[in-house]
Amino acid sequence: MSPAIFEITKAAGFDAAHNLPDGGPAGSPYTRLHGHSFRVEATVRGQAAPPVGWVADLGELDRALKAVAAELDHGLLNEKPGLESPTLENICVFFAGRLQPQFPGLCRVTVSRPTIGESCTYLVS
Repeated sequence: MSPAIFEITKAAGFDAAHNLPDGGPAGSPYTRLHGHSFRVEATVRGQAAPPVGWVADLGELDRALKAVAAELDHGLLNEKPGLESPTLENICVFFAGRLQPQFPGLCRVTVSRPTIGESCTYLVS
């Protein structure tokens, strides 16, 4: 029997403004400055490792995820390097880039805008 593989997930929220510089047809609402409430989830996959028997420390994942969210909270996403075009896809990549060094088992980042029913999931390779 192969070893059991688990996934652990933590979530955080932040509010931020953005606009898309190349949002489509002229007059597109995406090019105007506007804001959203975002939810981000980070998932780490792996075997339960001794001595504790967990994939990773959920408290550490929580702190790291909330620290990255705090960098974006109540700011203009376009001002962050890597988020000049702050699509959901690019926000996922932003979080993955910040979390993966500390959590090599990071396998998934999902960013959503719950109030409008939109989400994007990045499958980290």
